[in-house]
Order: sequence, then C-alpha cells, then structure tokens
Amino acid sequence: MPQRFDVIVIGGGHNGLVAAAYLARAGRKVLVLERRSQLGGCCVTEELWPGYRVSTASYLSSLLSGKVVKELELERFGYHVDAKDPAFFSPFPDGRYLFMWQDEKKTLGEIAKFSTCDAERFPAYEAHLEKLARVIESLLLVTPPKFPPKSILQFVDYLKLLGRMRGLKPQEVVGLVKIFTQSAADFLDEWFESDEIKVTLATDAVIGANGGPRSAGTAYILMHHCMGGVNGKRGLWGFVRGGMGAISDAIAASGRAHGATFRTDAEVDHVKVANGRATGVVLKNGDEFDAPLIASNLDPKTTFLRLIPSNHLEPEFLESIRHFRSEGTSLKINLALSSLPDFKALPGAPGPQHRATMHLCPSMEYVERAWDDAKYGMPSRSPLLELTSPTQYDASLAPPGKHIIGIFLQYAPYTLREGNWDELRAPFARRVFDIIDEYAPGFSSAIEHVHVLTPLDIEREFGIAGGNIFHGEMSLDQMFSLRPLASLAQYRTPIHGLFLCGSGTHPGGGVIGAPGHNAAQEMLKFRA
Repeated sequence: MPQRFDVIVIGGGHNGLVAAAYLARAGRKVLVLERRSQLGGCCVTEELWPGYRVSTASYLSSLLSGKVVKELELERFGYHVDAKDPAFFSPFPDGRYLFMWQDEKKTLGEIAKFSTCDAERFPAYEAHLEKLARVIESLLLVTPPKFPPKSILQFVDYLKLLGRMRGLKPQEVVGLVKIFTQSAADFLDEWFESDEIKVTLATDAVIGANGGPRSAGTAYILMHHCMGGVNGKRGLWGFVRGGMGAISDAIAASGRAHGATFRTDAEVDHVKVANGRATGVVLKNGDEFDAPLIASNLDPKTTFLRLIPSNHLEPEFLESIRHFRSEGTSLKINLALSSLPDFKALPGAPGPQHRATMHLCPSMEYVERAWDDAKYGMPSRSPLLELTSPTQYDASLAPPGKHIIGIFLQYAPYTLREGNWDELRAPFARRVFDIIDEYAPGFSSAIEHVHVLTPLDIEREFGIAGGNIFHGEMSLDQMFSLRPLASLAQYRTPIHGLFLCGSGTHPGGGVIGAPGHNAAQEMLKFRA
C-alpha cells in the first residue's frame, strides 16, 4: 500500500522547501520529493572539486523575504549573510574604474569622477526607486486577484491593490507605470548622463532576461533586483556563509523540526489523477505515495507537459502552457583559482574590488550588441560578465590560499542557430576567459578547475525546461495575475488538489521564497 501524507511537494528547490516548512508548521504531514541527491534545486552548495564548496547556480542573496526568514526562524537554523561592500566594481578599458559602496558619500565621490551632475542626481534616483520598491514589495506576498475580474468581489480585490498606491505622489504613480513598461536604457536616460554610471546600474536589468537594455520591460527587472536587502538594510546583496545551499539547509531544517519528511534521489514519474483530482505520485522507481494535496515546485512546462497525463487537461490549456516563454539566455561558469584577477585599472590582489560584484561591460551599446547576437541564436561574441568571489567573505569554501570565482553572464541562448551547447561549451568558456584577460592579464593562467552551466545544462541538471533561471520570462505579459497564465495565478491548477509553488508563479524568480509562501497560504485554505 502506498504511504499516505497530507501534502506531497514535488521538487526540493527553495520555494518547495518554503511551502513544505509552512505546511508542516501548520500541522500537516508533509513529504518533499527531490530528484537530485541533495535538496535546494538551484540554491545549493556543492563540492565540485576536493576542498571547494561552490554555489553552483544561484550565488548571491538579497531577495529572500524577511517575513519568511523570521517566521521560519532561518537564522536559528544557520542562515547568515555578509553584505557586499563595495557593492559593485566596474573597470573600464580607458583605465578608469567605478566603485559603489554601502557608504553613500563614498559612492557619490566615485560617481563624480564621471559626472558631477550624476552624483547630484543619484540620491534622488535611489529615493525614487525605494519609494516604488515599497509599493511593489507589498504585492510580493499576496495572491494575485483573478484576471479579468468577473464579479463585484473580484473588482474589489483590484481596488484594494490600488489602495496600496495612496501614499504616492502623481509623478511617482507615473514612475510606477514607467518601471513596468520602459526599457532600462530609457529609464536610466531620464536620470543620468554618464554611460559608465548607466551601464553599471543596467546590468541588474538584464540578468536572467531575454532582452537587452533597450528592450521594453527591462526597467522592471532592474527594480526586481533592487528589492530586498541584507540584515535589515534595504537594497544590499550579500554572500551566504557556507554558500547558497545554507539557505536551503536552513529552510529544510525548519520544516524538519515540525515533522516534514524529505527524500532525495526520488524523481517523480507522474502525478496520479482520478476524476479530475490529484491523488498521489508515482516515482521513476515505481514507489507510490498518496496525498489529497500536491504542490509542484517544478516549472509550469515540466509540471503540465511531463507529470500530468495529457488526457486530464484540456487541449487549449496545454497549448497555452506550450506558449509560456521559458527559454533562458544566462550562463554560469564556476572557477577554482590559484590567485585573484589583477586588474589593469586597479592593480593588486586581494583588494576591495574582489569583494564586489565585478562588472565587465564597458557601455550600454556593448550590452545591446551582446543581446543582438543572442536574439539571432548566437552566443554573444562579447558577453556581459559579472564576477563574484565568495571566498573573500568565507575563506572556508576553498583550500587555504585558493579562491572561487563565479562568472554569471548574458547572453547564451538556449536555442542556437548553429551547432549545440555540447560542442560550444568549451570554446565559449575560453572566449570568456580571453575577455577577462584583457582587463586582468594573466587571469587564465590562474585557473585550476572549470565548471560550466549552459542553459542546456541548467535544464539537464536542475530539470528547468528551457534552462530559464526564473522558470519563465519575467515580462509584463507573464507577471502578477498572468503568471504563468491567468487561470493559474492563484497557484491552483485545473487538477483539483494540485498547486504550483515555484518561480513560474507570482512574483517570479530569484531566491525569494515568496512563491512557496503564497502557495502554502492558498493550500491551507484547500478543502478536499
């Protein structure tokens, strides 16, 4: 007889773990099933090489909901973040460089090297973003209302949302509309004159996006990455001690403390459905588990096109899922180094530059050209590069005297016009190393180990259809009440008792925990 639970969560990524922890705290008997040999999905720390513990996929923390951290007592279970300081380091080909620090006065001094006008404008820019961010953040932990509204009560739900904007001035309401619709370039052009300042800020707008800085909607991606904070200070990003897997470990420990059960190496073959209701799951090895309530932390395409027998879903629904855009353009390279990069613009190592996110993207035009390659199916000849070194904050992640560098880059399209990623993976990595050598001569000679995750590898390794790190594009037509579809925005699905709890639902991707939190609240309302 199959073992029975109150709830089964398919996929042990961080959102699935959050949902499980909340449900376990509410007294439900919860089982989490994870295909890989460890929990965490993309939020993991893995020993890729002896003595090196690497945040294989996700690499920085900021967006994780403070409510989730507090209610699940994550600090009690080992969650600790060291805020980056400086936040950014951008070296430029002409020998100049830009730092952005936690100390605003120091940051303004850096900006003034490029434009005194921009330095004067920067505080107002940050205040404007913070004002808008507070409104948007208030929507992260709510279930989107039905769209289009079909009753008076549903119209009331939208009126309640409008009430969250009561404190905004008219120009700030206009700013809110612009942040959802503008390109990052247009948005930043209204604030700054220096291309160096604009490109440093614009990198947050294109990370994980299928678009360049001049693509409509990328202003919101910039805003998405500006939300959150570290240790109560808004807008900061940081390194998790022990790597990103420490987040997943803490969430799992919180759930385990309230009775949740976790199984790894447990790949689900399909969800059992009878009379339109989810009744349990069957694993690839034939094991069966029953529950009246099931949550899928997998992306929408994988959930409905692989786990649910197609005869249980309407053809029109399946066609809509197939059209949900979920191909990725991000690539991650993990490196073990014998020494840190020695930048021509600022020689010496280690230095404050190595504690920052190191941007290698000299201009907005450079980034736009990088996207031009990708949108026609080619890996960028000159990609945007972000380098981070977690060992500058947690030396225990590598052997003594050694370092870890993570390179997160745009653009590397999942669908290629010519060739395939198995053929192009190694030569593309070499191209990346050559670009870094231009800024930091000798960088390549310090590389001891290389690990590359193309979008195809992300799909294979982490089970995300299309290799999109957000489980689906975060464009206006795939957000809030339309994420992933208007019929799925409340986390419920056409299968009674089956819910979605992953990044393919509102509010989207990043290590945020909100989809898992929101889905759990809806599941607690469920009546079989």
